[in-house]
Amino acid sequence: MQTQKLTKRLVDNAAPQDRAYMMWDNEVPGFGLRVNPSGRKVYLLKYRVGGGRTATIRKPSIGTHGAITLEQARSIAKDWSAEIRKGGDPSGERLAQRNAPRMDELFDRYLSDHAIPHKKPHSVRADRNSIEKHLRPALGKKKIVDVKRADVSSLHRNLGETPYQANRVLAVLSKAFNLAEEWGLRPDGTNPCRHVKKYREAKRKRFLSAIELAALGEAVAKAERGELALPRQADNAAAPFSPHTIAAIRLLIFTGARCNEILALRWEHVNFEQSRLELPDSKTGAKFVYLPAPALGVLSALQRIDGNPHVIVGAKAGAHLVNIKDPWSAIREAARLSDVRIHDLRHSFASVGAGGGMSLPVIGALLGHRDTATTARYAHLSDDPLRAAADVIGGKIAEAMSLKPRSVGEVG
Repeated sequence: MQTQKLTKRLVDNAAPQDRAYMMWDNEVPGFGLRVNPSGRKVYLLKYRVGGGRTATIRKPSIGTHGAITLEQARSIAKDWSAEIRKGGDPSGERLAQRNAPRMDELFDRYLSDHAIPHKKPHSVRADRNSIEKHLRPALGKKKIVDVKRADVSSLHRNLGETPYQANRVLAVLSKAFNLAEEWGLRPDGTNPCRHVKKYREAKRKRFLSAIELAALGEAVAKAERGELALPRQADNAAAPFSPHTIAAIRLLIFTGARCNEILALRWEHVNFEQSRLELPDSKTGAKFVYLPAPALGVLSALQRIDGNPHVIVGAKAGAHLVNIKDPWSAIREAARLSDVRIHDLRHSFASVGAGGGMSLPVIGALLGHRDTATTARYAHLSDDPLRAAADVIGGKIAEAMSLKPRSVGEVG
């Protein structure tokens, strides 16, 4: 291979030929200029990776003459040569970067390898919604290694009008990046979600008062008697409430169970003798849901459907009811409780217990809380019976102190 000191004059005067040819520099080994028949002149660096039979010759281009100067190209070639002497592979790294997996692939793997095998179906649905609605459109085409904290902050900020949703999206993305590090798709300790501050979420403390519970009871009774119908369907016909829908709502009111625990309940998990539901799986693992007499009455009166193992039967054969959004909307509107969510029935169950003087550990056990901090939100409701007791005791002390003291030696 003939070499010579490449100069600007040599490069400028290099004329194209019928076939591409090389001009090699004698200052930086492997650095050269390829002159194409089209007249395009490209700087490159030739080097070897590995040794023996497994050795590979690389010839990555540095840049086109005109876009960069000869001295700029020579400087880059020197830097690359220094990397190569240390065991680096500039061309391989560039190729790896070009072929690096994108966020779309990470989202798919997050769902298939993490969410679906390890999370509850409703959690998988929520994660999929976060990915398809927010994460994939914003980051899907980016390479996993290229996503920066600024990208995450921008996405989170754009969802600021819905703080709860913004924080859930951030949580899914953060877990995906943790998995990317575990799977070797991103260097350790580089999760770009770190230090992105979550929005403050206002904790809802909506509990039904005794008057509101009475209004709710009347609305449920109307639906049961056929005096209240579901919103009109596409055929403009008002649909009656299914007895299983009514049963589901009553069970939610009487037990404080989570909605999915009731909707997916199977008859084999109902223990009438022990007055409890024995759930093999829930948000917090296996748990008992204790059944008061009104809940037992609902279950005893409910018709079992042949071929369907579920208590709350859905429209599809063999399946359970999956959504009571529309029925609940109709009932709460009839009760004039438009701001009450299904989950608020669980809060109300706890609030009645706290207001009745039950201890927080007992309430937490009834609700299946894994964390005592979750139950602590009801602590202020237990003040009422304590306050009443304090009033009684204080009143007796005040009464005793107001009595006229007896004289010394006075016979009682």
